[in-house]
Amino acid sequence: MDGADARVTALEAFPGRTGRGVRVAVIDSGVHASHPHIHHVSGGITIGEQGIENSYVDTLGHGTAVMAAIQEKAPDAEYFAVRVFHSALRTRVELLLQAIEWCIGHNIGVVNLSLGTSNPAHAERFAPLISCAAERGMILVSARDANGIPALPGSLPGVIGVGLDWDWPRESYSCKQTFSGLELYASGYPRSAPGILRERNLNGISFAVANMTGFVVRACESLKNSSYHTICSALAAEAHRIAWPITPDRESSGVQIR
Repeated sequence: MDGADARVTALEAFPGRTGRGVRVAVIDSGVHASHPHIHHVSGGITIGEQGIENSYVDTLGHGTAVMAAIQEKAPDAEYFAVRVFHSALRTRVELLLQAIEWCIGHNIGVVNLSLGTSNPAHAERFAPLISCAAERGMILVSARDANGIPALPGSLPGVIGVGLDWDWPRESYSCKQTFSGLELYASGYPRSAPGILRERNLNGISFAVANMTGFVVRACESLKNSSYHTICSALAAEAHRIAWPITPDRESSGVQIR
């Protein structure tokens, strides 16, 4: 067996954990609740220019694929869809901030943000929400960069920032300690669909974030008090147990925030 084949058999991260008791929000394009890869959805909303609506039906498919990737790893968590993408994978930062506020107000434990903005001017707008989330024990998971350019909120302190590794198995993840903190990497492929080559399916940093969120939810299951620091410690310890080398490869998700 050569090195490439060996990597496919990497140990599963947090085996036996299913996310039971964890409330998860996916801020994205909503969800198609009847899709065969979606186990259940507890609720959700749409946040748009006209205000908040109770409907959260996905017409783009991106949010459904993201939630499916997370549910594959944590099927017993409680899921909520927060729709901010409507006719395209673009939104305004004001709507994203409202979505994060909604999550804080509804006692969400883990928030998946398969998106990001490279506009550094938005950093000061994210900062107070990140602090508020930390006070509530809410974990934010987002893309750390896009084509090597730091992305917000994933590159900000207090957020689980995720990088892309095309070669890493979906059952696992990798990490390394740097001067700025813990760097995490995961596969950019979603849950496989029958009859579709994975290279032709949706893929990219959005799904690296989703796959990592699944592991974060698993980690939260066994922690009495989840916080950014306790989750980072748990993720680092599990990565050490798995003990695989790192070969990061960063790409852009194509999801835009103005």
